[in-house]
Amino acid sequence: MKREIPKKVLAISSSPRRGGNSDLLCEQFVLGARQAGHPAEKIFLKDLKINYCTGCGTCYRGGKPCPQRDDTAGVLEKMIAADVIVMGTPVYFYTLCAQMKTLIDRTCSRYREISHKEFYFVLAAADSNPRAMERTLESFRGFTSCLNGAKEKGVIYGVGAWHVGDIKGSDTMKQAVEMGKAI
Repeated sequence: MKREIPKKVLAISSSPRRGGNSDLLCEQFVLGARQAGHPAEKIFLKDLKINYCTGCGTCYRGGKPCPQRDDTAGVLEKMIAADVIVMGTPVYFYTLCAQMKTLIDRTCSRYREISHKEFYFVLAAADSNPRAMERTLESFRGFTSCLNGAKEKGVIYGVGAWHVGDIKGSDTMKQAVEMGKAI
């Protein structure tokens, strides 16, 4: 029996609440990936300083690095090094949260290097209908459509989760672990 080569997994949790529902689902995905033998790391964006893109153009005119000095460069290095990227967000007003959008905007300086990655999207919302999260999913798909060779591999819909921890004990938590194992 041929043993699969471990994939390097990076989960990016953009919840502004540690232990928030999307954050918990990211944790479960990472747990499953580790159980399957994959090295996996979760980044909690709230712990980092990620400035807004200023639109200065330095990164795309002349190929120079972004002049801002914050934690974005380290996150981009991890995204480039990963085989699998999990992007987790709470759904606010039927779209992704500001923390995730800010990071996506800041990938501008190196997005061409974030190539040939597998992507999983983790969404958590108070609404109980997964269809209510389609705008959020389309935001992620808009981002990954700009990346060479990006492959969407799965979506986790954490529905009916308003308060911190509402997702605990749900089938979605189990689904996140199983999806992590299956990469």
